[in-house]
Amino acid sequence: MTQKTAHDVLEYLYDRVGFVPTAAQTPIMASRKRFVLVAGGEQAGKSLMASKFLLGRMFEVADAGLYWLVAADYERTRAEFEYLVEDFANLGVLREASKRVDPGRIILADGTRIETKSAKDPRTLAMRAPDGIVGCEASQLDLDTFYRLRGRCAPKRGWMFLSGTFEGSLGWYPQMHMSWSMATDEEESFSLPSYSNTHLYPEGVNDPEIQRLKRGSSDDFFLERIEGIPSPPTGLVFPEFRADLHVADTSWEVGSPVHLWMDPGYAGAYAVAAVQVRSDTIHVIDEVYEQGMVTEEIIDVCRGRPWWKDVAHGVIDVAGYQHQAMAAPAEIWLKETGLYLSSQRVLINDGTERLKSFLKPDPITHESRVKVSPKCAGLLSEFGAVPSPFDGQTRAYRWKMDRDGNIVGTTPDDKNNHGIKALIYGIVDKYGYGYVRGQDRIAVKRW
Repeated sequence: MTQKTAHDVLEYLYDRVGFVPTAAQTPIMASRKRFVLVAGGEQAGKSLMASKFLLGRMFEVADAGLYWLVAADYERTRAEFEYLVEDFANLGVLREASKRVDPGRIILADGTRIETKSAKDPRTLAMRAPDGIVGCEASQLDLDTFYRLRGRCAPKRGWMFLSGTFEGSLGWYPQMHMSWSMATDEEESFSLPSYSNTHLYPEGVNDPEIQRLKRGSSDDFFLERIEGIPSPPTGLVFPEFRADLHVADTSWEVGSPVHLWMDPGYAGAYAVAAVQVRSDTIHVIDEVYEQGMVTEEIIDVCRGRPWWKDVAHGVIDVAGYQHQAMAAPAEIWLKETGLYLSSQRVLINDGTERLKSFLKPDPITHESRVKVSPKCAGLLSEFGAVPSPFDGQTRAYRWKMDRDGNIVGTTPDDKNNHGIKALIYGIVDKYGYGYVRGQDRIAVKRW
């Protein structure tokens, strides 16, 4: 289908269902990237637009297609589902539609199916691959669900349309929005301000109600909830971390050595990263990240993981060899498992710079040397990509800040960093410091 023909089809469809896109919606509706993300302000018309996006793209498939409406729960798919039922009825192609959305289905005259899916039941996301996916209130989906959906797009080279309002400016959704804002061959993101919905706000940004909201709210709130623009906080130790670049559905390669990099703790977290190194790329395939557990209990958890039989080496914080009224953690690991843990003292800023060098994308391949599985919620929460697995709050590793938002001191705040420190200890143990403070300090590889 040529670009002109596709445009004509869209105009015909939208005219038949009585949809007139606003000026801000028009470039979004015309996008034919495989992965489209829309950060919309409140009442920006996201659900209506998402349903019309699916309507416009389903006619790209010659045969009967399969499409999913996915949300954190079934109820959040209701608006898009009901818009589509109405549109297909108006077009005269609706064969049947369920009364419920939990789950819901729409079947068209040619056999095309639209089904609702809930992220609360991952089994529903493992069925026949769809031709397209609409993520409803997608900012409320977790990162693991996003990667499941992206994987389901692969068999048919399907598309995915994500639409949601920022719940804050930390997390995978704002990160993905910023990364895709520089459109690639397959990915593109848009901001859709509340005031772009001129049906509700006839005067646009100058509408009295919008101006009243602007005067009565903080700059961050207005940017995120009205403008659809992320306002990430200052002070992240690793602002380089990007969900689209550093998170991958990396899995355990059976038979390949697994290395455990760890930072023992109790009240904060006891973090163990299960790592496989492939072609000099670090793959964090899993983690044990727990509060209030002693070393023996952490060992029991690790022994229960499928990759345990491939564990070949370990690294621990140098403090793991200290006795604090009890046996040292490293000694317990050796006694209970026979696993010797290497360690060395790592200066905070030197270790931070070493990890940053691994996060930096290669100038040729544009790939990072660190890939983290989306199941590693503890480590990802420290990078600011997901909420903390302990309380659901934002618990990112940050610099010390004063009340005006200025960085204080030369070292970060020593909390929310156990998984990151475990990663640093392992990198320094295997690769050394690289080029730090004018000295080329390359360590001999240990494994």
